Amino acid sequence: MLIAQHLALTDILDSLLSLVFAFTFGTAIGVERQLRQRTAGLRTNALVAIAAAAFVDLGLHLQGPQGANYISGYIVSGVGFLGAGAIMKEGANIMGLNTAATLWGSAAVGAMCGADLWVQAGLVTFFVLAANTLLRYLVLYINTRPTSTDDTEANYHLYVVCERATLAQTLSKLQQLLDSSGYAARSTEKHALGANDTEIEVLLMTTIARAEQLNAITAEMEQVSGVKGAFWHTSPLNG
Repeated sequence: MLIAQHLALTDILDSLLSLVFAFTFGTAIGVERQLRQRTAGLRTNALVAIAAAAFVDLGLHLQGPQGANYISGYIVSGVGFLGAGAIMKEGANIMGLNTAATLWGSAAVGAMCGADLWVQAGLVTFFVLAANTLLRYLVLYINTRPTSTDDTEANYHLYVVCERATLAQTLSKLQQLLDSSGYAARSTEKHALGANDTEIEVLLMTTIARAEQLNAITAEMEQVSGVKGAFWHTSPLNG
């Protein structure tokens, strides 16, 4: 009886349609990846979509919506491991994140096809393709525009070199300038330089500062008696 139920023509046609849609949408996503010579190209994305559709369709036939929901969770985890294999780290550069995300998109499309949500799967396919094509122009624009310190998050370091005899006076003046500019110090360190000088290093609490304000602070500090130099620089937040 159970075998006859699964061999019913309507069930077979339903599964066939799910696989056809998964193949079509997965191929559409894969073509764009293949044209750009990505590690996960045409066949990989099509296979991910087909496999996801098959698993969800299996869950529907065995246990209904509850079975499909149960299997979908494992699809997300499984594709996560597959995507991890597409990610490569070379020094400070990480490559393959977009490929891994696209595989997740293909899996989502396939799962929706397996659940007979064919129109929704088509919409997801459209937006995955839009993200991989149309957004490239926005990324190119952002990456090629000049970077301003006013809108870049970073660690901001202030350095002042002064005579050791004037250290207390210099620290007081530096704190006064920071307070008047609205900046708080996260940490302050003092390093001996030779026999008579000290370097003050202040790490600001903020991760977004205005260059003209920092330039004004260092310029005014250089006018303080006993100060031999003042400057600032940034470092990456994860540095």
